[in-house]
Amino acid sequence: MNPGREVVTEGGPIQESVSNNAQNMGDDPVFSVGGDLAFNWAYSNNGARIVLTGGRLSEASMNDDNTHGLGNHFSCNPLTGIAARGQETVWNHEISNIQDSPSPTLVQGTDHGTGSKYVSGPVYGNYAIYVSEDASSFPGPGQKTGH
Repeated sequence: MNPGREVVTEGGPIQESVSNNAQNMGDDPVFSVGGDLAFNWAYSNNGARIVLTGGRLSEASMNDDNTHGLGNHFSCNPLTGIAARGQETVWNHEISNIQDSPSPTLVQGTDHGTGSKYVSGPVYGNYAIYVSEDASSFPGPGQKTGH
């Protein structure tokens, strides 16, 4: 089964909610690049669960560690989600900042593997992504969704 490399939205976001106090927007993996959502972006022995098409999306055969987003893992089989033997806790990283160079890899927080090229940085905030086939807007912060 190949679950990946699917662009799942079109036309960019219909709504974004960003705090007035937000910082580090220049390399944020969601808000700094724009575009459509892509899921399970597999490339060589790497993968990212959620990326945006406005960022750098590596070709399927490219082993450049240079697609950044949410839910990342280097040195794995990105089609099955299984890390290479002995690499299970080395090259995983949850949130990777947008950057042009794969080494060092700047990540948010300390929720990452033991790989020597990871540099822990501040956590920028929380991410919530909603997808709908027919919505034209979503409730804002503090509002509840209706049924």
